[in-house]
Amino acid sequence: MTVMRRFFVLTIALTFLLTQLGSVHAQSADMKFFPETGHNVRGEFLKFYENVRDPNLVYGYPLTEQFVSRDGKTVQYFQRARFELTTSGAVALTPIGRALHQPATPLDAKNPFACEAFAGIPVCYAFLDFYKKNGGTAQFGDPLAPAEENAGVFMQYFDYARFEWRTNGFQSRVTISDLGTIYFHTAGEDRAQLNSIIPQDATIDAVLSIRARAFVARSITQSNGSQTVSIVVQTQTLQPVANANGIATVRFPDATTKNFTFTTNQFGIGQFSFDFSNVKAGELVLIEITVNFQNLPGRTTTSFRIWH
Repeated sequence: MTVMRRFFVLTIALTFLLTQLGSVHAQSADMKFFPETGHNVRGEFLKFYENVRDPNLVYGYPLTEQFVSRDGKTVQYFQRARFELTTSGAVALTPIGRALHQPATPLDAKNPFACEAFAGIPVCYAFLDFYKKNGGTAQFGDPLAPAEENAGVFMQYFDYARFEWRTNGFQSRVTISDLGTIYFHTAGEDRAQLNSIIPQDATIDAVLSIRARAFVARSITQSNGSQTVSIVVQTQTLQPVANANGIATVRFPDATTKNFTFTTNQFGIGQFSFDFSNVKAGELVLIEITVNFQNLPGRTTTSFRIWH
């Protein structure tokens, strides 16, 4: 093969490869990637998702891609819902509220003027306001029972959802339970479906938050020795974070400290080691760690005990 012919063949091959790569990374108009959980919503499922006023409030983020469930249906799980394709090709909600409801202690509606009955069952107070504001029967189905108390939480089940009354300090509000997550595990779905994927659009910055975990090589040591600390830094979808910078402070029982810096490798792992001596038996050595990546903070702690 002549040099010119080799060059021609190589040019064609590179052109084909770049074309294929370009098609892989192109984000089509009918698909949206959610970096919060590392999954796409596409096609008719995306249209259905975006057809409500506040899809994140009502459905949450996607937990999986589309896949064939154990019951033979094409489905996609969200934090608060499950979408499924019907035999006609339309998208519908799985009645996960009906599937998961277990009767609990009912709450009496003291003020009938603050309630409204749906299918003969009252929805009252803040639950009623939230229900009507966010789609009512068309969105959540009918109530399955009056508001109930379960383990100190006020809740009400509907065909497709569960409302909860949550109090945080001086603020109280209605939230929608993460029944999609619960139903995924109750249905015995393949946990591998929860694994996040690489976004098809390579320009998407998928790092919204980071988490750090730390481990010591020896959880129990003698009063004189050395210790190695490993830190794992991951994104919100548990992908490794390379080049995260960290600072660790080792606090000894006598109030002395040692400071160390580290940077994570391509696997999201950072390490440092240190020596120590004459630490009193029975005492705990605490290690506080702060990491930073693209101005996103992460914190964790670990420790080890001097045994003898």
